[in-house]
Amino acid sequence: MHNYGFSIFLCFVAALLLMNCSVFANGEWVTCSGMVPMRDRDDKISITDFGGVGDGKTSNTKAFIKAIYRIEHLNREGGTLLYVPSGEYLTDPFNLTSHMTLYLAKGAVIKATQDTRNWPLVAPLPSYGRGRELPGGRYMSFIHGDGIQDVVITGENGTIDGQGDVWWNMWRQRTLHFTRPNLIEIMNSTSIIISNVTFKNSPFWNIHPVYCSNVVIQNVTILAPADSPNTDGIDPDSSSHVCIEDSYISTGDDLVAVKSGWDEYGIAYGRPSQGITIRRVTGSSPFSGIAVGSETSGGVEDILVEHINLFNTGFGIHLKTNIGRGGIIKNITISNVYMENVRKGIKISGDVGGHPDEKYDPNAMPVLKDVTIKGVWGERVQQPGLIRGLKNAPFTGICLYNIKLHGATKTRNLPWQCSDVSGAAVEVSPSPCSELTSRQQNGTCSSSF
Repeated sequence: MHNYGFSIFLCFVAALLLMNCSVFANGEWVTCSGMVPMRDRDDKISITDFGGVGDGKTSNTKAFIKAIYRIEHLNREGGTLLYVPSGEYLTDPFNLTSHMTLYLAKGAVIKATQDTRNWPLVAPLPSYGRGRELPGGRYMSFIHGDGIQDVVITGENGTIDGQGDVWWNMWRQRTLHFTRPNLIEIMNSTSIIISNVTFKNSPFWNIHPVYCSNVVIQNVTILAPADSPNTDGIDPDSSSHVCIEDSYISTGDDLVAVKSGWDEYGIAYGRPSQGITIRRVTGSSPFSGIAVGSETSGGVEDILVEHINLFNTGFGIHLKTNIGRGGIIKNITISNVYMENVRKGIKISGDVGGHPDEKYDPNAMPVLKDVTIKGVWGERVQQPGLIRGLKNAPFTGICLYNIKLHGATKTRNLPWQCSDVSGAAVEVSPSPCSELTSRQQNGTCSSSF
């Protein structure tokens, strides 16, 4: 079996060694986590008080429901901490409530049932119009919250295990009837902290804050096999003021992907993702390291990404959209990225992703502008970059600065490829495409540093 712990240790050591720019400001570690202060709850209860049994076999569904019901209805001042001691606690999906902390002790595992009949169906997200994989509803996430506030999921690096292989096999065998469940989905909520927990083997996306504000995700580990389908790490979706920091992610799909709704449904819902910081994330994926999209119909803006370390990845940085999406992607700043053994270092593309149905508007063109990518170093990168805008909606204001992407040995390395894009490139190697090399635009790009 793959030694995840040893790999995580090695990657974090590499990340610390390879960071080529200080992450300190005024002598202090830079962090955005203060947007949601950690709460110390005076009222504490244990899952064992409600009949919880950590033997890996006994169902703890009733214990979680009773414990969370108690938190909700007693409504103690300052909220309540639900303690999960060491052991394996098998359970069906369950809902969180406001003013609670779910605390996993060292050695605690909350394990999802593999009986798919026990997963309730919920309505599709209004900004998607249907399940992401199939028409109709979708399975409820393993740990779910809707309309909650002041909620913390933390502990001593306990584990939340989605046991997703049964769902992956259904996907492979084409026997799914509805969209697979996320591991954690928090909707219409505010003041959320997720920290110091390991998430593994999600059936679908791992952590999905959607229609949320003031969310901190920090010091988490997210693991799934490289061939597990659609196991995105963290997908902030139509959410604002999100802080993602100091985490290791190794999954079968994008490590972090910022989204905001799908085609006509996302356009109608009209809620952008904005004010999102992604900092000090290390990981590997056969798909994207850091992504925006492809579901961007509500718009994505004011995104800061810095101090990222990527290994064995399909695309290092991937901004993706499509015709029919609409939406504005703007003010994206990505800096201090190290990548190693990557197929494409930087990809910005307007032809990625399918559509929910035939009702999308082919004239709803996305706008992508004002993207700055700087301080990127890569080793064994097969193609430095591909930037492909849309003929009727060219990408503008692309600024590349101080980027060195070294090719792989013993393989054919492709050059930069660009179309329907304008911008500038300064101190970029290998030399970028002609669309990014005009003197006037270069001056504008370099003057911003």
